[in-house]
Amino acid sequence: MTFKTLPYQNILQEIGQVADSLKYECYVVGGFVRDLLLKRDNDDIDVVVVGKGTVMAKAYVDYLRNKGIKAKYSLFENFGTAQVKTYDMEIEFVGARKESYERGSRKPIVEEGTLKDDQLRRDFTINAMAICLNKRHFGKLVDPFNGVDDLEKRIIRTPVKPDITFSDDPLRQLRAVRFASKLNFDIDRDTFEGIQRNADRLSIISEERINVELMKILASDSPSKGIHLLLDSGLLMKFLPEVAKLDTDGRTEKITHGHKNIFGHTLEVLSNVALKTTDPWVRLAALLHDIGKIPTRKYVPGTGYTFMGHETVGANMVDVIFRRLKLPLDEHLTLVHNLVKLHMRPQSIASEGVTDSGVRRRVFDADGHIDELLILAEADITTGKAWKKEKFIAQYEELKKRIEELKQADFVRTFQPCVSGNDIMERYGLPSCKKVGELKQIIKDAVLDGTVENTPEKLYEILDKEMGK
Repeated sequence: MTFKTLPYQNILQEIGQVADSLKYECYVVGGFVRDLLLKRDNDDIDVVVVGKGTVMAKAYVDYLRNKGIKAKYSLFENFGTAQVKTYDMEIEFVGARKESYERGSRKPIVEEGTLKDDQLRRDFTINAMAICLNKRHFGKLVDPFNGVDDLEKRIIRTPVKPDITFSDDPLRQLRAVRFASKLNFDIDRDTFEGIQRNADRLSIISEERINVELMKILASDSPSKGIHLLLDSGLLMKFLPEVAKLDTDGRTEKITHGHKNIFGHTLEVLSNVALKTTDPWVRLAALLHDIGKIPTRKYVPGTGYTFMGHETVGANMVDVIFRRLKLPLDEHLTLVHNLVKLHMRPQSIASEGVTDSGVRRRVFDADGHIDELLILAEADITTGKAWKKEKFIAQYEELKKRIEELKQADFVRTFQPCVSGNDIMERYGLPSCKKVGELKQIIKDAVLDGTVENTPEKLYEILDKEMGK
C-alpha cells in the first residue's frame, strides 16, 4: 500500500529530503500511521531514522533555519531521542533500535538496529506500522505484522509473543486496555491471556505511570469498557483494589429484588456520567462513588444489606487512593472527595421536596461544583423500573430548575456569611477554639435558611445575642 498524499505532506517531504541528503532511511511511525488509516486526526509525528536520530534532527533544524523558518532542537540523551519544535508542532526523532530487558527493570538495553528491529519493539501491531519518507518510496506503507488487518478486525494484538511484550514492559498491559477503550477495539485473546499471566509484573511500574494510564482510560470514549477489562485481566486489583472488591465482595442480597452487583452498578453510573461530561476527574468520582459500601456493608434480617455512611467512608478512602497512586493533592482531590461525599445529597433533597434553604445548602456544600454533583447524582439513578426512574428524573429536573433560578437571582454568591472566624475572635476577644466554630455555624445556618440578611450588622445582632447567653 502506498499513500499518494499524507497529512502535513510538505513537512514530511522536507524531512525525507534531509534524510536523503544524509543517505538515511527515514519513516513516520506509530500513532500517526494508525490514525491515518482510521481517518482520525493526529499531529503527533514520530520519525524513525535508520541511522543517528539526533544527527537527523539537527540537520533538519539547520535546513529549516537556512530557509528562514524558526526551529528549536532539544536532545534527550537518556532516551537517545531528539525533539524539533517548528511549524507550531513537536516532531520526535529517534534512531532505529532493538531492545532487550532485564527481568526486574523497564529500562531496556538499547542497540542500533534496522527498521524491522524497531517495529519488533513496538507495543501493538496497530502501532508498529511505518510510512517511508524518502523520495524514492515516499508514502509506502511498511506493515510486517499485519497491522492493517488488525485495524479492520478492530483488535489489539502484540507483534511478538505477548509474554515477551508484557514481561519486557508491563506498562504495555495498561496501554492495551487504554487503546481498547479509546478506539472501542477488542483485545486479541492470546494478548489478553498474556496480560492475565503477567499482571503481577505491574509491581515494577511507578504509581505516576499507572495513574497517567488510568486517567487516559477514564478520558476515553469507552471508560466503562476499559475498567471492565482492567477487572477481568487482574490489573485492577493490583492498583485499585477498592474498586475491584466491588465485584468480588460486592453483592447485595434483598429478599424482594434478588441481588445487585455493585461493580456493575458502578460501571453503569460511569457510563451515564461519560455521556454528560468528558472531565476525567468527574468520571473518576463516578468510579469511586460507592467504594465505601464494602467496609460499611451490614446485613439486616428482613431488610437485606445496608450501607450506612458509605459516602463519608468512601470520601476518606478517596484521600488514601490519591496519595497511594500519587495523584495530585490539589483541587482535583477536593473535587473527587466532595463528589463522593455528597453524591447522595441531591437525591435526598429532591425526594423530600425542593426548598430554597435546601438548595442553598447543596450549592454551598458543593463548593462551586454543583453542576458536577448533579451529573453524578442523576447518573446514579440506575433502577430498572421505568416509573421509578421517571419519577427520580422529574425530581432532579425540578431541583436543577430551582438552582438555576437562585443563580439568576444572584443568591449563590451570598451563601458564605460575610463575618469570618477571625472577625468573631477579634470582636469577642476569643482564641481559636470550639466556640468560634459553633458561632460560625449559627450564622451560616441563618444565611443558608434565608432567615437573616447577609450583612455584618444583622449577623452581629445574632452573635451578640448568642454571646449574651
